[in-house]
Amino acid sequence: MSAPAFTIQVFGTKKCAETRKAERFFRERGQAIHAVDLAQKGMSAGELRNVAARVGGFEALIDRAGARYLAKGLKYAAPTGSRIEQILVADPLLLRTPIVRAGARATVGYAPETWAAWLAELGPGAAR
Repeated sequence: MSAPAFTIQVFGTKKCAETRKAERFFRERGQAIHAVDLAQKGMSAGELRNVAARVGGFEALIDRAGARYLAKGLKYAAPTGSRIEQILVADPLLLRTPIVRAGARATVGYAPETWAAWLAELGPGAAR
């Protein structure tokens, strides 16, 4: 029995260079992706918790160096724990991008080595 194929989801924004690089990475390898523009649609609370559990928690998801984080005055509020989850659900543009999901796997940021390993698990001709 062959391994089940998984859908690659790339969460980011059209303006994000790292997100565009992630999309290009998969397209160059013939892997179809489902791109989600966070400016149009954020992640649900459940999706967010699922990704956080795979990447080391909510702290890994919030973009503390981003202009939006600074503009909202969050540098001084320094949210932690469950407050980060609430903030990210309310404003998905505060997420570090790209967030790439494939089945039960997830990464934050540009991670081509990890993605190449995921695609290798699919085997030749399995990319969809």
